[in-house]
Amino acid sequence: MSIPITRRENTISPVANTLLNAVFIILSLLCVLPVILVAIVSVTHIDSLVNDGYRFIPKQLSWIAYESLFKDYGTIVRAYAVSIGITVAGTVLSVILMAMYAYPISRQDYPFRNFFTFFLFFTMLFNGGVVSKYIVFTQVLNLLDSYAALLLPLLIIPFNVIIMRTFFQSTIHPALIESARIDGAGEFRIFARIVLPLSLPVMATMALLGTILFWNDWFNSLLFIRSEDKYPLQYLMLRVLNDVQYLRSNVQLAAQNPELMSNLPDESLQMALAVVCMGPLLLIYPFFQKYFVKGLTVGAVKG
Repeated sequence: MSIPITRRENTISPVANTLLNAVFIILSLLCVLPVILVAIVSVTHIDSLVNDGYRFIPKQLSWIAYESLFKDYGTIVRAYAVSIGITVAGTVLSVILMAMYAYPISRQDYPFRNFFTFFLFFTMLFNGGVVSKYIVFTQVLNLLDSYAALLLPLLIIPFNVIIMRTFFQSTIHPALIESARIDGAGEFRIFARIVLPLSLPVMATMALLGTILFWNDWFNSLLFIRSEDKYPLQYLMLRVLNDVQYLRSNVQLAAQNPELMSNLPDESLQMALAVVCMGPLLLIYPFFQKYFVKGLTVGAVKG
């Protein structure tokens, strides 16, 4: 006697499964192929770019963009060191400070919870602008041309604090905190030994977002950094690109040095700059991916 097989409600047909796989493969290619194209264009000869445009298989290859970029490799290495140091220090401090802000306002028994939550939302809607920011950092805090000016503006991101607060509310049960308090644990001990170990997904998500934010930041360097030895990588790449564009737009210089102008990379240099800047993030992201997806789905309705 055969037992009839009941089909589960959440299963899909093989045809639908194939279509979904095809859609996700196409979406993956749409994300990966532009990165590959950027890397290929960065080693494409300038004549091939002018005659044939962007191609995955160029007719001529040239490393002149990277040669021009790394001609002064000491400056690049120093900028890399500055960016890595700022990114690591900023990410660690940012995650810790945002967690220390988000955890109290996630507690129902915290008396000033509404006030600090309103203060957080208020800063999302209104800010003093660039002028007041510049005055505070340069004339009040005296942080002009210092690494602290690159760290402080990005340490607290209100939207990220809200995500962490939601995670604490939906994951850390009040009974767990109450039992720890009965056993004699203080608030800092509860936070460090119970809350943080249970919050690895959202902490890793905030660390990834903070890494991307600090690594890609160049505007604060434009405002506050004056010494070339303190330039982070992103701002240094911007300066290099602006210098090349200035040389190409200088009619008098082009007339005096036609051979130099014809061999000076422009579009390939832009792509080489993109490859140099995005390299570390491409290596870091796979390690945070599973935490990133889990952290961003906090509070979603489960089926």
